Amino acid sequence: MVLDRADSVGGMAASFDVAGVRVDYGSHRLNPDMPAYVLADLRYLLGGDLQTRYRDGRLLLGEKWITYPFKPRELARALPAVPMARAAFEAISTPWRRSKAPENPDTYAELMRAGFGPTLYEQVYAPYARKLWGLTGDEIDADQARRKAGAPTALAALVRSVRSAMSSESLAYLYPRRGFGQLCETLADAAVTAGARLRLGAMVERLDVGESDIAVRLGRSEHHTAAAERGGWSGLDHWESSGWLRARHVFSTLPLPLLARMTSPGAPYEAVEASGNLRFRAIVLVYAVHRGGRWTKHDVHYIPASGTPVSRISEPANHRINPEDPEDRSVVCFELPCDIGDEIWNASDEELADVIGDAVHRTGLPPLSLEWLQVKRLRNVYPVYQRGYKEHLSVLEDWVEQLRNVTTFGRHGLFTPDNTHHAMVMGYEAADALGSGKFDHDHWSAARDRFAQHIAET
Repeated sequence: MVLDRADSVGGMAASFDVAGVRVDYGSHRLNPDMPAYVLADLRYLLGGDLQTRYRDGRLLLGEKWITYPFKPRELARALPAVPMARAAFEAISTPWRRSKAPENPDTYAELMRAGFGPTLYEQVYAPYARKLWGLTGDEIDADQARRKAGAPTALAALVRSVRSAMSSESLAYLYPRRGFGQLCETLADAAVTAGARLRLGAMVERLDVGESDIAVRLGRSEHHTAAAERGGWSGLDHWESSGWLRARHVFSTLPLPLLARMTSPGAPYEAVEASGNLRFRAIVLVYAVHRGGRWTKHDVHYIPASGTPVSRISEPANHRINPEDPEDRSVVCFELPCDIGDEIWNASDEELADVIGDAVHRTGLPPLSLEWLQVKRLRNVYPVYQRGYKEHLSVLEDWVEQLRNVTTFGRHGLFTPDNTHHAMVMGYEAADALGSGKFDHDHWSAARDRFAQHIAET
C-alpha cells in the first residue's frame, strides 16, 4: 500500500497542466546512467514515449550566454582576457594548488577553489552556491560539492568539455513525451495493475512503532477533496476517512526531521534537537504563459549571477517532441530558491511577475509576451549541507537505525540531493531487501554504502 499526501503521484517529479502545456516542478531530466534492469523496465513500460534528447542549455557568464555544459572555446571567448588568462593558469597549476590545499577540505569554498581555481570559483560556483543554498561557500560543507555533478578539477572539466564537443552522446538524457511526471504515472499504473493499493490525499499524522508491527495514523490532507474528485488512474483507492492502518514494515520518504516529530515512542531528545539543525531550502516556481509559440530553442538557462533571485529558467516543451503541445504558446518556468517566510516566498503574483520580467531584461533574454502566470511554492527542495550537518544527521540516522521495521530512503528520507534515477535505484534496493517478507538489514546497509557514491546532476 502506497500512501501519498498529494492528489497525484510523483512529488517533485510530477507534472501538471498550465494553459494546456504539460509542465514539471522545475527542470527535470532522466539520466540514462542507471542499472540496465531499471532502464529496461522503464523502456518496457513507456515504449516510444521515453525519448532520447540532448542537452541544449546555456549559462550566463558575466554578460554573455555560453553553452552549458561548457565548451572550451566558448568559455575562453566569454571571459575577459585577464580573467581568462588567470583561469587558464589556474587550470594548468591545479596539481600544485591542490598539493597546497588542506588534505581534506572542510568547506565547499576550499574544495572548489582547489579544484577549479579562484577565478572560475568566484565567477560561477560561489554566486550559484549562495543562490541555491542561501549560504556562502565558507559556510557550506565540502560534501555539498562532492555530491553535486562536475569534475573534481578544472583540467578534468576541460577534458569532459572536449569529449562533449566531440560526441553528443555525453549530452544525452531521457525524457517522456508527456512531461517528466509520465514516469511516475506509468509506474503507478503498473503497480496498481500488479496489485498495489495507492491512496492519494492520505496524510500520515503519527507512527506508533511496536515490537513486530507499526500502527499508522492517517488524517485528511488539504489535497483530500481534490484527490477524491479528480479520480485519476483506474484502480486507485482514494482514502475516504481518517483512521489507523497496521503494517509489518514501513518505507518512508518523509523528511527525516518530520519523521522524528511524528513517531511514537518519541525520538530521544538528542534526535529531536538534531532534527532542528537540518534544513531544506525552499523554492518558488513561477510559470509564465508566453504567447506566440516557443520562447527560445533552449531547454534550460542557468543564472549564477547575484543580480536576480532567479537561478534557472526552463521551457518544458523543449525537453520533448510532443505533437500535442500547442503551437501558439509556450510555458516558461522560473526557479527562485528561497527560505520559507522570506521576501520571495511571501511575494504576490504581481511582485513575482516584476521579478521575472527584471531577470529577463537584465540577462538579455528575449522579451516575454506574458499572458498570465501561475505560482507553485515547494517547502523542502534542496538539502542544505551547512558546516556541522554531518553530526546532526548522524544522530538522526542512529535513531532511525534502531527502528528495525522502518526504512527511510529517497531525497528527503536520506537528506541527499540525489536525482530521480537514484531514487528509483533506492526503491529497487528496498524491494530486494524485503525479499520474501523479512527485511534484510545487511542487504540494505550495503546498498546505503553505494548510495553514498551518488553524484547529483543539475
